[in-house]
Amino acid sequence: MDPSLSFDQAPPISVPYRFFLAAPWFGVMAGLLLAWSGADALASRWTPGALALTHLIALGFMLQAMCGALLQFIAVAVGANVWRPRLVASTVQPLLLLATLLLVAGLLYGRPDWLSAAVPFFLLAIGGLVVVVALALWRTPATGMTLWAMRMAIGGLAITVLLGALLAEALAHGFAVPLVELTDVHLAWGLGGWALILLAGVSYQVVPMFQLTRPYPPWFARWFAPLLLFFLVAWSLQLFPGDARWSPMIALPLLLILSAYAGITLWLQHTRRRKIHDATSLYFRVAMLSLLAFAVSAAAIFLLPEIAADPRSAIWLGVLALAGVFVSAITGMMYKIVPFLNWLHLQRLGAPLSAVPNMKKMITAEAMTGQLRLHVLALLLLLAAVWLPGLSRLAGVAFAASCAWLGWNLVAAVRRYLDFRDRIRASGSHR
Repeated sequence: MDPSLSFDQAPPISVPYRFFLAAPWFGVMAGLLLAWSGADALASRWTPGALALTHLIALGFMLQAMCGALLQFIAVAVGANVWRPRLVASTVQPLLLLATLLLVAGLLYGRPDWLSAAVPFFLLAIGGLVVVVALALWRTPATGMTLWAMRMAIGGLAITVLLGALLAEALAHGFAVPLVELTDVHLAWGLGGWALILLAGVSYQVVPMFQLTRPYPPWFARWFAPLLLFFLVAWSLQLFPGDARWSPMIALPLLLILSAYAGITLWLQHTRRRKIHDATSLYFRVAMLSLLAFAVSAAAIFLLPEIAADPRSAIWLGVLALAGVFVSAITGMMYKIVPFLNWLHLQRLGAPLSAVPNMKKMITAEAMTGQLRLHVLALLLLLAAVWLPGLSRLAGVAFAASCAWLGWNLVAAVRRYLDFRDRIRASGSHR
């Protein structure tokens, strides 16, 4: 175990769990929506169904899980104390849930009033989270690239939400803004400036600790996030009139940076000391392979106009990024984080170690492996459905079932925690 981690500063277990337990059910809703909509949802990135599916995954699954992980991780990994974390979580999470449902419904049914109503809830939820987390990250005496990655990621989240709020208001009220370009920049900041930088920052600690790999090369950890931010800022200049021929010169180095992160992570996994692969390490491998496929596919789209002209190309990239990279990586991390938090908080009750169950008993290997197989099947069906529309409904059902299985596994882990906690308290051995 990494001695630099401050487990005594971990927030109450309810803080991350309220986010973790909500996330999978947004994936279930996304899968059921695709099963109901069928091929029409995947015809173009601009269909109401595609927009609703995107935000169910990005705001429902991803943002819920990542906010929970962030509140847990910054306290333990960089010693940043969030002000009243239980109050923050109990305020932010329901606001975020309500805002996401309003936005998704507004996009799906073309209701400008619902889009506009979602904006203040998002600004309150994410604005409050950004303020308390940023203060905690700024005040901590810790150093290191994980800390800087957290700081840059929270800035990326703020930019993403502000751009999204502008887009929602523009759609609701017909503001004269470059919608396509603004959407592209909003998407780049959401997936790159927020989600990927946070994933990388967590990876610097979690991959070596839980997957028993070597540390990430210091030069990579030092330069990955700053270079990614630099090219994201350059990419954002497309909002201003200019020569479109510059776009590939920005996009291709950006894709090379993404490929470097995926390649180095896969290399660390390949050379790790423990060669036995469990579901969590395999989930991360699926995520990194999807990231490589995303980078190669996006490069082909930028270099070959005939591919870019096909509206299905954007859907292909969206499936790789959302379901392939982030749903896979987040699921794998939750399968490590949740059993560890169960063990940590039971151990902190003060009971003898013999009374605290092994982490492997919190979620069985069979349950995780079975859900992983279903997720990979769903991912392959989603990718195939982009080009074979007849598979859309089957892909939606498979994805919904996979997310429901994940949700059940997390609920079962929480029930085991509560069962063992009650046994320890009943025995009188707790502090």
